[in-house]
Amino acid sequence: MADLSVNIGGIRMKNPVMAASGTFGYGIEYAQLIDLNRLGAVVVKGVSLDPWNGNNTPRHLEVPGGMLNAIGLQNPGVDDFLANYLPALRAYDVPVIVNIWGRTIDEYAGVAARLSGAPGISGFEINISCPNIKEGGIAFGTDPRMAAQVVAAVRARTHLPLLTKLAPNVTDIRIFARVAEEQGSNAISLINSYPAMAIDIESRRPVLANITGGLSGPAIHPIAVKLVFEAARAVKIPVVAMGGITSAREAIEFIIAGARAVAVGTANFTDPEVCLKVIEGIGTYLDRHSVGTVAELSGTVRI
Repeated sequence: MADLSVNIGGIRMKNPVMAASGTFGYGIEYAQLIDLNRLGAVVVKGVSLDPWNGNNTPRHLEVPGGMLNAIGLQNPGVDDFLANYLPALRAYDVPVIVNIWGRTIDEYAGVAARLSGAPGISGFEINISCPNIKEGGIAFGTDPRMAAQVVAAVRARTHLPLLTKLAPNVTDIRIFARVAEEQGSNAISLINSYPAMAIDIESRRPVLANITGGLSGPAIHPIAVKLVFEAARAVKIPVVAMGGITSAREAIEFIIAGARAVAVGTANFTDPEVCLKVIEGIGTYLDRHSVGTVAELSGTVRI
């Protein structure tokens, strides 16, 4: 029977399947629906230094092939997360990775420092790629110099493993992957949602109050596969892939492209058990092909 365990930048996981940030709440919201202990890791919704209301509504829309969202990183702030969410997560035998963000470099570093001493946190995912806020976010993820400054600042304030979440809408993903690696990131995760827009043809107005949002779901999967393939060949640190996973098939495709782990996002909204089905499917595939570990499959695409 195949060994599904993986080590992502120092975070040891039972299997390579994470619940992606922004689609799984803070983990505890799904605890009545699935056994969190069976997941590889839970990546919680983005946390900032201070509470943040996010964008005005409407801020999500189902579209052919996926979903548009412009939530805008709404969250209760780091102190509320520590008091009201993290204690409940400690009851589960699953690594907790906290997605962190800020409007300034100092805010990124500050939230990392505030969380670093809290028991029960396995690592951070640095979100430098959210397309739905006007300050910070994607401004850091599309400028290599700013991306480098954010990662370096966070690295200086924590000993915990770092995953840097990259934006898809850049000219060369390899540049950003290398920047994250050079500045001390222990892994990279990609892709974030792709900037997109929808218009109500009757009112002739944008459907989302934010005008634009991020497209996620099956529609972006081929884009994600291409970027994961390029990033994995550019760096030595592990790659965590996400984008349009609805079954084990897409997850396995990512691993063959070079990923060491995957994160399931939008599909959680329609099937809360999708992560568990992906885990089972990966194991079945490895056994069927007589592959002993996930690492043996990673990067085996035949060119």
